[in-house]
Amino acid sequence: MDVYLGIFVTSLLSATLLPGTSEAALAALIVLKQADITVLVVIATVGNVLGSWINWAFGRFLLHLRHTRWFPVSASHYDRAVGWFDRFGKYTLLFAWVPVVGDPLTVVAGALRVNIVTFLVLVTVGKAARYASIATALILWQQGF
Repeated sequence: MDVYLGIFVTSLLSATLLPGTSEAALAALIVLKQADITVLVVIATVGNVLGSWINWAFGRFLLHLRHTRWFPVSASHYDRAVGWFDRFGKYTLLFAWVPVVGDPLTVVAGALRVNIVTFLVLVTVGKAARYASIATALILWQQGF
């Protein structure tokens, strides 16, 4: 599989509630010098944001099914994410990349009908910053800083 397609798929799946390790995949590709770093960061960001948009759609259109076994967010994670939204508002979406709480935040954003443009901007900024930070740290590490 092409490395760019691979990082896209890994990043997309990692942003849904399926287990994934897009950060580790990105780091490995950077350390192994398998592809252009900037392109990797952009593609990982796009894939991860698309995965978060899928979560938003679950919250927006399928919330009435949240008590089913297959729904991607447990009741406790959903309630915790609602609490964050109640306390901090839509800007919590800047932290949609945080493990465990980030994915439920994106589902709650859909359920609370956060405007899709606002959602995409905030999630993209947070996720791009995370991937860019990883890439920058690895570049500096490789250069001996």
